[in-house]
Amino acid sequence: MTTLKVGIATYEEMKARTLAVARGEKRSAADEPKVWFTSAESFAKVLSARNRDLLRVIAEQAPGSLDELARITGRAKSNLSRTLKTMAGYGLVRLERGERGRITPRVEHDRVELDLPLT
Repeated sequence: MTTLKVGIATYEEMKARTLAVARGEKRSAADEPKVWFTSAESFAKVLSARNRDLLRVIAEQAPGSLDELARITGRAKSNLSRTLKTMAGYGLVRLERGERGRITPRVEHDRVELDLPLT
């Protein structure tokens, strides 16, 4: 697996950076974050202890569906669906659509590295 590098930036900072890259004024460096959060609080919420445990369960037990994951974790399927869609938006999981629309979660990375400027 791989490490996902994430950063913290305001919406305005992310927009300005994206536009500068699009205009060719800036190049994305290989060591720059690939995923951005708007605050340390939003990062902490998405990667709470409960959600990290969920990622561990998915990686270790490889459930074949959300129903199976709900049985393993004891969490409601609707709650899991919302949480996993959020995580997928940040590149933490991939939601694979299988037979009869069944969704199978897959963990994309085994580590997260946070680039957090203090000044």
